[in-house]
Amino acid sequence: MASPKAETGTTTKGGTPTKERFAAADWGCPPCAMITVDPTGTAVRTDGDMELLPGVAEDAPLPDCLSWLALATAEVAADTVHQGGTRRPAVAGEYRGRRFEAHPTRRANGEVVWWLVDQTARYAAEEALTAERERTAFLAEASSMLLSSLNAERCMAATAKLAAGFFADAAVVVAPASGRRLPVTRAVAGGEVTQGQVTADPATVPGLAEALKGFPPVPSRWIDPMSLPDWVVPDGLPTTVGSVVVTPLPGHGVPAGALILLRTDTREEFSETEETFARLFAARAGAALSAARLYAEQHSITRTLMRDLLPPRLHRVHGVEFAGGYRPSNAHERVGGDFYDVHPGPTAADPSLVVLGDVCGKGLEAAVLTGKIRNTLQALMPMADDHERVLQLLNGALLNSDNTRFATLVLASVLRAGNQVRLRLTSAGHPAPLVVRNDGRVEEIPTHGSLVGALDQVTARTVGTVLLPGETCLLYTDGITEARGGPLGGELFGDERLKRALSECAGMPGEAVVEHIRMLAAQWLGDGGHDDLAVVAITAPPTTHLTAVDGHTRGRYTA
Repeated sequence: MASPKAETGTTTKGGTPTKERFAAADWGCPPCAMITVDPTGTAVRTDGDMELLPGVAEDAPLPDCLSWLALATAEVAADTVHQGGTRRPAVAGEYRGRRFEAHPTRRANGEVVWWLVDQTARYAAEEALTAERERTAFLAEASSMLLSSLNAERCMAATAKLAAGFFADAAVVVAPASGRRLPVTRAVAGGEVTQGQVTADPATVPGLAEALKGFPPVPSRWIDPMSLPDWVVPDGLPTTVGSVVVTPLPGHGVPAGALILLRTDTREEFSETEETFARLFAARAGAALSAARLYAEQHSITRTLMRDLLPPRLHRVHGVEFAGGYRPSNAHERVGGDFYDVHPGPTAADPSLVVLGDVCGKGLEAAVLTGKIRNTLQALMPMADDHERVLQLLNGALLNSDNTRFATLVLASVLRAGNQVRLRLTSAGHPAPLVVRNDGRVEEIPTHGSLVGALDQVTARTVGTVLLPGETCLLYTDGITEARGGPLGGELFGDERLKRALSECAGMPGEAVVEHIRMLAAQWLGDGGHDDLAVVAITAPPTTHLTAVDGHTRGRYTA
């Protein structure tokens, strides 16, 4: 411990000399570095743990890197606010890589005693905590942006933009190759995102080929920025590239691409901690990209399969108007258990086959059976006019399959004969067809039979009828008549209400008839749940020249 020093001066008081300044107290061993500094910036005395302040000597000016302490000494010495023992605020500064908080005590002679507390570890911990909070907030924002869309291109753009803004001056996202071309998304911090494809060999970028395969690439400190090909460096980068990081974008079991981070030569190189955090971000981005690509692939497969399951658009065939309407039970499903088809005859002299059916159940399983029934009926088109034979063969095909579902359907053979349309109708466990005549009368065709896919034998009765110009035959599923709604919300739409609605459609085109029935059913249902709904209208086109036949007005076909 240094010996106490005393500065003395004499004066006379009662003839006894006294000290103008008393000897400094013995401070013992202070727990921190202590420097007494005079107003000129000279260190008058040092004590305590001075090993933290090498280069500071007594009776010598403070080193230049402690100029902040000399300036603070002058301010404390001139301070007239904090008097009478009032605590003065501490000041902070750095010295040779260490950070200190200096707490002042002003002496009567203007010197300031500074107690310097080493806060290097505390500041480092606070900075680390702040950085961790920033990273956590960034990851939360990144996760929200990346998962907000299942579009792969938008997900790649978000990845590049986030990475360029947080990690580097620019970022490039490289997707797995499509043939010989690499899908590339580039972003410069604060700039626009660009996307395109390049014809390039990933091996020309150190670590890129490995990253695209899902393997850890070479460390960034081993990558020479001068070796990067031009397509990697985005336009708009202010200076040359100084450091590079390449990291894989791991997906769900398969690589989703690679992320290239670029910093200019005006910034520090990537640290090991930054590389580790970049891989953590890349893992989230890769999962989002993988999910987006998986969704796109499944959507493409579903769209391709659904193309053959969706009800067809109907139009005029061999001089007969056909119109159809379909509404699945769930708004998010495009297909269900109801279906219809029109199979045109080979020539105008051959009947066309119309089928409308209802498979037991809803959703995808019902849609799969629907597709099987439609394909089977199309294969049976050569015997389309023999309804009982068609139903028997279809029944056998369903019984021999693994499914346990059954179906009801109605077949209609349609043939234009002059100005009339001749129909042969057969129901297999399905609601009977309805015909609206020109005078508004609605007739129920008395055909009936057993459903298909449940019993070994199918029984059915075929009934014929004729449509005059302007008359329509309506085929429908029980989703129409069994729709629950109305004023009280639980009443069935019912057969009689359907017939009254159809009588209002006398003389209307087939499409108008379908739309009218669908509109009434939708109004009746409101927002309530319902079964699949399907309707098909078969209409004899009206003619412009009329003549009297058998005492009735008949249209003469002029097409």
